[in-house]
Amino acid sequence: MSDFDIRRLGGRIGAEITGVDLSAELSEPVFRDIHAAFLQYKVLFFRDQDITDAEQVSFAGRFGPLTDTHPLMRTLDGAPQVIPVDGEEQRADHWHTDISFTPVPSLGTTLRAVVLPPYGGDTLVANAAAGYRDLPRELRAVADQLWAVHTNRAEQPRLGTARGEEVRRAFMATERRAAHPVVRVHPESGEPSLFLGGFAQRLLGMELRESRPILDVLQSYVRRPENTARWTWRPGDVLIFDNRSTQHYAVNDYDDHKRVLHRVSITGDVPVGLDGRTSYALEEDA
Repeated sequence: MSDFDIRRLGGRIGAEITGVDLSAELSEPVFRDIHAAFLQYKVLFFRDQDITDAEQVSFAGRFGPLTDTHPLMRTLDGAPQVIPVDGEEQRADHWHTDISFTPVPSLGTTLRAVVLPPYGGDTLVANAAAGYRDLPRELRAVADQLWAVHTNRAEQPRLGTARGEEVRRAFMATERRAAHPVVRVHPESGEPSLFLGGFAQRLLGMELRESRPILDVLQSYVRRPENTARWTWRPGDVLIFDNRSTQHYAVNDYDDHKRVLHRVSITGDVPVGLDGRTSYALEEDA
């Protein structure tokens, strides 16, 4: 083990890493141990990091190729890999997995505190692999066979401001749809997890009214309190979560105060189901 400490935040998800300076280039042994912790704990939190956008990009890039531009969200001028997550534009207060409405969702996401409100604005991350393990055997057998249609128009919370509505309309202007297995196999750990979240609109081959009760039941296992970690942001905080086996939620309880996080995402791979079939862009339902 490299010379840093891991403090578990709960029995099922989350760990805080201490003794690591993300402004410096991490040695290979240190990064290997951080990567192993990333796979084990699903989300890692780092306190007291004084890093720049470029250093955040460098850290994220150790996990894989970075997403150059988000298909639907604005990025910083001169830094196309950095998305300013600004509470004045949108508040992602719904459980979701990043860009699951595309055939290649993110591998993972880093977030860095830039401007924080005086209260509220926590981030929750849920262990979707634990949610799958918690399913009763009979329900798991059903989930194993299902596929879901994910779309950017499925669930977009309204901010209730002119700027918020403008950003929401832009996000939903061009529909993106993908078909994903409801149970996804992690490409590195081999662990199955429920691949759902707010962008999962309905089940493939079913109407919305037929799909919703089933999706809601499955989703309820992911967001059980014991399967979640909650992080209260402080200046200098950085987190990274594994998008292949988690969902996350931004708590919208900071009123009109400003909250800005900078996000850098790692390019993922095409999800694979238990039967080996892979996700695909959806034009017409199979």
